[in-house]
Amino acid sequence: MDTCLVESAADSGKIRAKSGRFIRFFSEIGIKDVPLVGGKNASLGEMFTDLTPKGIAVPHGFAITADAYRYTLDQAGAWQALRKSLDGLNPSDVADLARRAARAREIVYGAGLPTDLQAEISEALAKLTREYGPQLTVAVRSSATAEDLPDASFAGQHDSYLNVGGEAYVLDAVRHCFASLFTDRAIRYRIDNGFDHFKVFISVGIMKMVRSDLASSGVIFTIDTETGFKDVVFITGAYGLGENVVQGAVDPDEFYVFKPTYREGKKAVLKRTLGSKQIRMVFSQGGRTTTRNMPTDRKHRESYCISDAEVLALAGQAIIIEDHYSAKAGKPRPMDIEWAKDGLDGRLYIVQARPETVASRRDHTVIEEFRIKKHGPVKVEGRAVGARIASGVARVIEHVSELSSFIPGEILVADATSPDWGTVMKSAAGIVTNRGGRTCHAAIVARELGISAIVGTDVATRVIKTGELISVCCAEGDVGRVYEGAMDFEVEKTDLSNLKRPATQIMMNVGNPDVAFGVSALPNDGVGLARMEFIIANSIRIHPMALAHPEKIVDPKERDEIARLTANCPTPAAFFVQRLSEGVATIAAAFHPKPVIVRMSDFKTNEYASLLGGRVFETVEANPMIGFRGASRYAHPAYRDGFALECAAMKRVREEMGFVNVKLMIPFCRRVEEAERVILLMRELGLERGKDGLEIYVMCEIPNNVVLIDQFSKHFDGFSIGSNDLTQLTLGVDRDSVIVAFDFDERDEGVKTMIRLAVEGAKRNGRHCGICGQAPSDYPEIAEFLVRIGIDSISLSPDSVLRTTNRVLELERKLGRTRQPDH
Repeated sequence: MDTCLVESAADSGKIRAKSGRFIRFFSEIGIKDVPLVGGKNASLGEMFTDLTPKGIAVPHGFAITADAYRYTLDQAGAWQALRKSLDGLNPSDVADLARRAARAREIVYGAGLPTDLQAEISEALAKLTREYGPQLTVAVRSSATAEDLPDASFAGQHDSYLNVGGEAYVLDAVRHCFASLFTDRAIRYRIDNGFDHFKVFISVGIMKMVRSDLASSGVIFTIDTETGFKDVVFITGAYGLGENVVQGAVDPDEFYVFKPTYREGKKAVLKRTLGSKQIRMVFSQGGRTTTRNMPTDRKHRESYCISDAEVLALAGQAIIIEDHYSAKAGKPRPMDIEWAKDGLDGRLYIVQARPETVASRRDHTVIEEFRIKKHGPVKVEGRAVGARIASGVARVIEHVSELSSFIPGEILVADATSPDWGTVMKSAAGIVTNRGGRTCHAAIVARELGISAIVGTDVATRVIKTGELISVCCAEGDVGRVYEGAMDFEVEKTDLSNLKRPATQIMMNVGNPDVAFGVSALPNDGVGLARMEFIIANSIRIHPMALAHPEKIVDPKERDEIARLTANCPTPAAFFVQRLSEGVATIAAAFHPKPVIVRMSDFKTNEYASLLGGRVFETVEANPMIGFRGASRYAHPAYRDGFALECAAMKRVREEMGFVNVKLMIPFCRRVEEAERVILLMRELGLERGKDGLEIYVMCEIPNNVVLIDQFSKHFDGFSIGSNDLTQLTLGVDRDSVIVAFDFDERDEGVKTMIRLAVEGAKRNGRHCGICGQAPSDYPEIAEFLVRIGIDSISLSPDSVLRTTNRVLELERKLGRTRQPDH
């Protein structure tokens, strides 16, 4: 859109004001009116007019046009002084920028409001009061004509005033909004983005105040902000006014909803994270209301700020908004949306929507992989922003007055950041904050600038000292880590635009849902192994049987911890089903609609015993590697109820959440009779092979699986060779034993013979056969061997995908194989 608008009346020598000119109610404006009412107001008008009939609740209000701003300065004769205040500005001189910006704001605020403009505002405010009643308070919000554009958001650059009551206070807030066109941060942002200070004007929106101070509020993105994954709605929220979420003063609750299955009618929360929400912003009393933060009580901190039904309602509204703006743009248009729940009427409102300007513009044809070679001890952990690594000297900033001491190239360490810190943040090598979630100010700016940031560490300013050499690592998934000293790492870039795909399917081993969206951008044919154990150990942390039978836990500390972890679910068993299903569904969503093969649990007894409550249900085995594990547990009385929870979770993933791309796999199935028992039990528990396309695979990791492959083929739809266990059992080497590690070698001719027989047997029975062990990642010759014998798929750790793909392509060229179009 054109932001170089008509000249000011001062420049043209004309005053173009007339009665009734300066006010437009939201019902009278739309997105085409950005030059008249700014991006924020134009978007509010667009939604109020076109989307209210579709169920989007937008508070009504009116815009004071940009003409009013120009007219105000014309009448006061303020243009010359305003230009003089910015002449010769050096934006790198923070002190000079602050002085000049303050002078510019004084000039604009001092211009007052012309009498005829005041009269129009008063009349419009009276109309709004008649609509909502005498108790009405309003939000007075700045809306610049170069704001909320697809390539420059201007988010947080100008001022807004909330819960304003009374005509005099509203008029004063309008003057302050006009003046906020010249905040330090707005001036610097315009310079950095190439906007002329005197060709950007400001409008003011006055709208019904949504009393989220009595409920909750937050931000929605219709894209994953970290990876650019476009098929999710990402919702954050906390109690009280939304400023704390935007500025990063709180660690908010987070929710994801998957768009494709939502559109199919399978409406479910994909993934959730409980934020600490330690404070909430509420109103103090007065005319132009001020705000204050107060502690959130423990009960609310440990509960989600909105219900699942409200999460899904917000997701549905976000999808409608994205669809509308995409249709207007003629191309996909991910959106950045602010929402608020009114504590008086209980309704959810949309109070702002603008194009997302960072993740959606990222170049996804080039993959950048950071490979860590060496690092020092961990100092703090938090939420990673981006996927980069940066090293530098730390500079702890406790107060805004200390910003002048910051040296470009240092790591900025602070409690939180605000828009006024933009100049310093732009020159930082990395950012670390105590507070904030992945939609806070520090996170948004870091993404926009392409620098590493870790937010929500709680203790960074106490643990890290100014002058220390540290490394900010965001290349290990959702958890970001600050390490002591510099890190040794390498960066590999791959252009995917011309990368061909081999005939052999290249799949991935993915167990951590937190990295799924990111690694799904690699060229792949789906997930060959999704380990359930990672989710159980890291997200659930409790033994499944302890959740099925909590009454058997006698240790009071364990009982209390289990009660704390499961508090937000109706029963402990429901907690297991929810967490496991959401973890698996997140992986399934990342690769949808490609197949995702989920292996049912394969903990050994010693691993299960380490979970909360595990000691009550597990025995001590001399050699857990060949003990009570895998399929032998499932129908056994000692674990049957735990397996029932696993099956309930997988049933929910496929049926309620809609991820029919999920296939299931049984590990360590020793005998054909055992396979029959497990398949029968799964059918009893609602997972019937063949029903609704459900396929059940088996791990081929025991010599008996190979020897009797024709019989196993009658009960399973496919085989996945587990080279680690198959090597262990073929060579008789305990792979946990250090002393005989030298004898563990997947390249042994006996192991290779077993693998070849497995592939041949699967093909003979018309069954899919892949491999999900580490061998093809570690040894090029194993990858070559697998291609030569015609294996259907090779599943690899994500960091091995690109180089193994290239090896396989090279070999297939020699063998004269090419990928078929329908493969």
